[in-house]
Amino acid sequence: MAGFSPSSEPFTLDRDCDAVLVPQGERVTLPAGQTGYITQALGGSFTLYVDGNLFRIAGSDAGALGKAPPEPIALADDASDSDVEKRVWDQLRTCYDPEIPINVVELGLVYDVNLERRADGARKVWVKMTLTAPGCGMGDILVDDVRSKLELIPTVAEADVDLVFEPPWNQSMMSDAAKLETGML
Repeated sequence: MAGFSPSSEPFTLDRDCDAVLVPQGERVTLPAGQTGYITQALGGSFTLYVDGNLFRIAGSDAGALGKAPPEPIALADDASDSDVEKRVWDQLRTCYDPEIPINVVELGLVYDVNLERRADGARKVWVKMTLTAPGCGMGDILVDDVRSKLELIPTVAEADVDLVFEPPWNQSMMSDAAKLETGML
């Protein structure tokens, strides 16, 4: 039973809820009354085990599970570029692969981050990242998760996420913490 563990929390959806089938990346709607188990609740999103399949639910739909949505991001009005870049890295650490309980930064999937101040004073963020496997069905979902979470940061008007496969990802790119978490250290 992939994704199910005895410590998973049971749930019943109180309304129809948009979800993504893992790892295929197919968007579906789970109906009100659907039951299953929450197997992962990290970074403001949820991985659900339902009838032998895994689904990802965005944090904005936490209420359907009886959970609180993520808190809004705070940033001082006079935040420097350095403050914003720190917040960008903090936000990237809230983006998780739905099958692996490790964020994209610790997995070593983020290759580069750049910020630019636009003429209107808002910021644009560029992220260069990869996937653990080029054919991952969740690639578009992870890219969208990164983009949408970065655009929640005050003063960030636009986030451009470039998915690259050079250099190819390998386990040596993981942080020591990620290697420890997965038993590779």
